[in-house]
Amino acid sequence: MESYNRRGSGAISPAAMEHYRSNSPSGSERRKLSYHPTGEWEPPITTYEEPTGTSEVSKAKRILQVGVAVIYCLLAAGIVFGYAAIKPVLVEEGVYRNKCTQQELDEGVWVCYEQELRLNLMFTVAAVSTNVAALPIGTVLDRYGPRIASIVGTFFLTLGALFFAFAEDVPFDAYIPAYLFLALGGPFVFISSFQLSNTFPQHSGLILALLTGAFDTSSAVFLMYRLIYQRTNGWFTPKKFFLIYLIVPVFILAVQLFVMPAQSYKTAGELVNVPESPAPAEPAFTNDHLAEPATSETTTLLNAKPADKPQPAQQPQTPQTNPIWGALHGKPALEQILTPWFLLIALFTAIQMTRINYFVATIRTQYTFLLHSPTLATRINSFFDVALPLGGVAAVPLIGALLDHTSTTFVLGLLVTIATTIGVLGVIPDSMGAAYANVVLFVLYRPLYYTAVSDYSAKVFGFETFGKVYGLIICGAGLFNFVQQGLDALTHRGFGGDPVP
Repeated sequence: MESYNRRGSGAISPAAMEHYRSNSPSGSERRKLSYHPTGEWEPPITTYEEPTGTSEVSKAKRILQVGVAVIYCLLAAGIVFGYAAIKPVLVEEGVYRNKCTQQELDEGVWVCYEQELRLNLMFTVAAVSTNVAALPIGTVLDRYGPRIASIVGTFFLTLGALFFAFAEDVPFDAYIPAYLFLALGGPFVFISSFQLSNTFPQHSGLILALLTGAFDTSSAVFLMYRLIYQRTNGWFTPKKFFLIYLIVPVFILAVQLFVMPAQSYKTAGELVNVPESPAPAEPAFTNDHLAEPATSETTTLLNAKPADKPQPAQQPQTPQTNPIWGALHGKPALEQILTPWFLLIALFTAIQMTRINYFVATIRTQYTFLLHSPTLATRINSFFDVALPLGGVAAVPLIGALLDHTSTTFVLGLLVTIATTIGVLGVIPDSMGAAYANVVLFVLYRPLYYTAVSDYSAKVFGFETFGKVYGLIICGAGLFNFVQQGLDALTHRGFGGDPVP
């Protein structure tokens, strides 16, 4: 103001002052004078919602949000992968029994050929759709936020439960669309919960492990239902179960409206737009400040610098030193996708996901050949049905510790080592010990793999583009899973059922 007074001769008239204000570089949104050491100011009125910082939400509420997300992911995120558990119930209920030939009916086979193909098709459509849908889900998440994405998920879960409940009462095949809707609803609520890892950045790995563990364990929903169905001698029919299951989407809708955040929590790097060059020592009246997001105590410390001279900008730090953290934060999604950071993890994910799903779908067939005994293969399959959800729970503390206290490079190397060990154990014939060890290692590896991919995506690409980038990774892997049909045909027709080649 003094510099302005020196230009004139005398007092400043009201009209001149108004002219000065209207032509100020920041207009009516100019920064107010403040003696606060952190330089707080009133943010401009804008049409977009500011990123959510953890300091804006109480610790108790953030704990509640994480806990609630784990609960609804446990009930809905990946229930379709409990197909092996619910399949016997559907067979007992006579689903697709009309596909059987008269000869098969006369022989009294438990499940006929066409019936099994139809049931397996139901699962195949759901499994592929779950992965392919990750890309549009990510787009919805990035554009509208986790609340809207989760509400869309509740809509699909409701449709799936209703289609299943009334499948016998409609004139068309409702089972395939029912399973498809359940498969679509799960990822909407699951992927939308990843941003909660930023509620407590120092424990982000543990939170992701809890969410992924809940996803893996959700396959036990159908296992528990099958046990109740068998215990009640078929009284607790699928119609009764799925009508009761409608409580789940209602619960998710309620917590999304009253508990969960409307916008994603952001990493420190996204809350603070760190400049590439030293900031000016006296930045008042510059338009750059109009784009500053609300800062917390953490981001204030990240921005702190002596008042007498500018300092080079520093990158925000994670709880542990991680050379890959923030490598592509703040860059457009297209630019991120064209880098080796994306291409290599996408290729790794496609190969490993295909291997995992192929093992889940063919474990009984593989061990029937390797153990030369259908009875022993059935025993391994039954053990696998129980171990798969339990592995998701047991792996949570291990995964959390690995992601929070080791580098991402170490985690990826560990994944490759475990995958190689699983491959070796999976080709040892006539060994129940190797079979059990293979299953145990597999059920621990699966949640570690899924969590590591999401953790890598968050740390390298950031949550600003997480939905699109992570969605494209999973979508591409899902499409690649169609090669399972070729692998299955090659195993049976080319190698006579031998899974070793």
